[in-house]
Amino acid sequence: MPHPSDSNQIPRCSWCGTDPVYVAYHDEVWGVPVKDDRTLFEFLTLEGAQAGLSWITILRKRDGYLNAFHNFDIERVSRMTEAECLQLMQDPAIVRNRLKIFSTVSNATAVLEVQKEHGSFSDFIWSYTHHVPLVNSFSSMRQIPAKTELAETISKDLKKKGFRFVGPTIIYAFMQAVGMVNDHVTDCFRYSEVGN
Repeated sequence: MPHPSDSNQIPRCSWCGTDPVYVAYHDEVWGVPVKDDRTLFEFLTLEGAQAGLSWITILRKRDGYLNAFHNFDIERVSRMTEAECLQLMQDPAIVRNRLKIFSTVSNATAVLEVQKEHGSFSDFIWSYTHHVPLVNSFSSMRQIPAKTELAETISKDLKKKGFRFVGPTIIYAFMQAVGMVNDHVTDCFRYSEVGN
């Protein structure tokens, strides 16, 4: 795999630009299938936190989120108190939005309920794609949708289960990030690599 510091001649999705943090995320993380509940919860949280902001802002705060939310230990986050959440309102290492902070705790509780019902959050969320990534073949960033009918369906189902900050645009970005869908453009070097 090319290293982010390698020549910019490597064909990539244009959205990552040349920022080393963004390039590393694109090259190593985005679109790789994730089946681990903790990591899925992390990305659901980060995508929700991103609402109204740029993704690079969230990426730069990823370590802050890991620290603030106990490395995304779902059980531990579900037990966070109101006082702990209010304290996080003073933490510049994360997005200091009250609704987003409190929703992380309620979403952890919702994940635990899904685990009880379906065995794992991974089994539940991946069932929407029959447990395999959906592979698109977009040649241009302009062709990639902001949301899809499937994302709308997942969003509605998650809301019924008590999840918040899970609108269809957030859910589609989540699906792209965790490899439920491969939206690397076809001439990107990662297009044929993710999922293999």
